[in-house]
Order: sequence, then structure tokens, then C-alpha cells
Amino acid sequence: MSEKLSFYEKLIKVQKELKAPKSNYNKFGNFYYRSAEDILEAVKPLNAKYGLVLTLKDEPVLVGERYYIKATARITDGDESHEVTAYARESQAKKGMDDSQITGTASSYARKYALNGLFLIDDTKDADTDEFQNQTSVNLSELNNQIITLFAKALEKVGDRNKLYKTLGLNKTKMTELTKSDDVEAKRKVIEQLEGIINDSQEG
Repeated sequence: MSEKLSFYEKLIKVQKELKAPKSNYNKFGNFYYRSAEDILEAVKPLNAKYGLVLTLKDEPVLVGERYYIKATARITDGDESHEVTAYARESQAKKGMDDSQITGTASSYARKYALNGLFLIDDTKDADTDEFQNQTSVNLSELNNQIITLFAKALEKVGDRNKLYKTLGLNKTKMTELTKSDDVEAKRKVIEQLEGIINDSQEG
């Protein structure tokens, strides 16, 4: 059956059939939530069924003065592939956790978001997500994610971090402050600037 399906038909089948339960319980917040591990366990038999291979990759990305973990979820049938990336910020400090645990927590969140995107799982209203914790009329987490993604792409084009900051009229400290702020218009302005830099580089 799987041999007769195209790669994207297989992926659509997996997205449709995937049922990832919220098996984790947060006693402090009194809610159930779904982890990256829950999604991975649920999708393994479906990947085997349709002949697909899923891989996950992490890498640290410096934006301003803060590090984000960039997670990439990639699925392939050996010929074609599709991937989704997501970012999560490392906490500056977290009580009872060392540096490796803080990075591991950011990695888990980033991987979960990437898997959510890959398999079309909507967790935006789950109580363990940043979107739930920091809900406003505008999704600030989404805007920050756009800034981080576009900044990384623009940096590849420009090749010099300080030059890119100068083009944006920012510096490391101001970029960090921007990602922490609730200033939607300022965030959108930077997103437009980054898109312009990327497009100009491509046209050139």
C-alpha cells in the first residue's frame, strides 16, 4: 500500500492518523500536556507503516545576547523529504537546574514545536506552551520566532553579525530587549527590515 503513495500522500496519511495523547501531568498547574516524547512514541509505528524516517537535529543560535535552540524535524522516504524548524529560548537561570538541564529543556520545547508543525498538531492553547503563558491580543511568541528565523537567514546572506545589526539600527543589547518587549510594532518593523535584506540578497 505504501509503495503506491507519493511522499506527500504518505505524510498526509501520518498527519491524519497520528493520535498523540497528553500523558504528562503538571501537578502545580493542574493540567495535562503533550511532550515531544509523546509525539515520537505515537508516530513511530505510523512511520514504519508508511516507510518514512524521522530525524531531529538541534543547534544553538545567538540572537542579541541570548541563545535560542533551533530544532529541525525532518521526515523522508529516502527520495523526498520535508522539514520544519522551531526555536525555543534558553532561560537565563532556572532554580535547581544546571546549564545542561536548561539547554535540554529548551531543546525539548523546540523539538515539540517542530514536531507540532511537521504533523499539524495544535498545542497553542496547551498550558505548558509559551503561547498560553504569555497570551496577548497578538502572539508575541510567534513574532519573536519570525525575528529569530529571519535573523538567521539574513546573517547567512550578510555574513557579518555586526554589519547586520548596523543595517537594522540595533545592537546586541537592543535586539535582546526587543525579543523581551511587548512592542508589537517594533517587532514587525524589524521583521520587515529582515525580509527586505533577504530579498535584496536573493535578487542580487
